[in-house]
Amino acid sequence: MAERAAVAAPRSIKPSSMKPQSARLEARISRDLHGIVKRAAEIQGRTMTDFVIHALQSAASKAIEQADHVRMTMADQEAFAQALIAPAKPNAALKRAFSKANKLLAV
Repeated sequence: MAERAAVAAPRSIKPSSMKPQSARLEARISRDLHGIVKRAAEIQGRTMTDFVIHALQSAASKAIEQADHVRMTMADQEAFAQALIAPAKPNAALKRAFSKANKLLAV
């Protein structure tokens, strides 16, 4: 009996403009939370999937936006502003570092 080799048919490559690629995200939630999400989705006239995706995207964007903001005390703000207005004169180590950098970057 001849053996057959399993050959997978090549997948066709679709242009990225046709359908955006997606990734799967799974989570185990309590029955209570499932009920809350289901009710909220129904109130907004969305599917649960659409509701969860929207909420997830909103929460992720908010977390990133909050992380991107620099938070400083009033004293830190004043010190930062003062450093911009009247920067300290470069010390010997900084002068050496600039000299070395200029030598390395010179063509």
